Amino acid sequence: MTRLGRREFLKSGAWGMVAASFDAGSKGPVHSDNKGTVGKAIHFGLGLASYTLREFSLEQTIAMTKRLALERIVLKSMHLPLESPEADIAAAAQRVRTAGLDLYGCGVVYMTNEAEVEQGFRYAKAAGLRMIVGAPNPELLGLVEKEVKEFDIALAIHNHGPEDKLYPTPASVYERIAKLDHRIGLCIDVGHTMRAGVDPSEAAQKCADRLLDFHVKDVTSATKEGDTIEMGRGVIDIPKLVRTIIKLGYAGTLAFEFEKDGSDPLPGLAESVGYLRGVLATL
Repeated sequence: MTRLGRREFLKSGAWGMVAASFDAGSKGPVHSDNKGTVGKAIHFGLGLASYTLREFSLEQTIAMTKRLALERIVLKSMHLPLESPEADIAAAAQRVRTAGLDLYGCGVVYMTNEAEVEQGFRYAKAAGLRMIVGAPNPELLGLVEKEVKEFDIALAIHNHGPEDKLYPTPASVYERIAKLDHRIGLCIDVGHTMRAGVDPSEAAQKCADRLLDFHVKDVTSATKEGDTIEMGRGVIDIPKLVRTIIKLGYAGTLAFEFEKDGSDPLPGLAESVGYLRGVLATL
């Protein structure tokens, strides 16, 4: 499959498959017949990074996530405050799970000192999480590794693009963690990766053995000035990215992080979810 732009995607008749893909009951492996993915099952799931709905309550966030038939969620601190008592954290996490969502992680959690590292892991334990999506200062990685081993909670370091002095690209993460416990890996933000001038598909291949999570989106340009836009309207080759992830056998989550239209994100988020599901259907 060549680069599939939004216009070509709609013309191809795949829009009908997008609509059909909103059926939450369609589960199980999907098989690809494209470029190196022949016969490979899709092991990953789709979810939401709740920063997308940062201007909404936890209850509204749960409702909108379910409305889009996304089954997984990673909560940002405005929906599950880091400083909350452990009993409150556990209760909020239970509300999410009772609603039928897989609350697998939190983040992005910034860790600039030892106390913040320890707080992050206590918080994740109280919520029953499997993963922290974080951005620890590099000098704290030794303590992070100790906490990962103690709590058996993975930590996926999130790259934040050309403005980020610590982790601008997936490669900048990988070089710092390559010799650490395998439960310390990457959350590749494909938008920030592209804004740093790096093809996210190539980055995923180079860091394949440490892929723990993805934040997926599209951006307007492969420059520092690039902004989030509805998936399929931007410059990221989403079909190529999906083929790459399938080929690598990635079994985590593609979490939508739609940073555009903070007060009214649902239309653009729904378009993005539909586009990605349509791409999966064409594969």
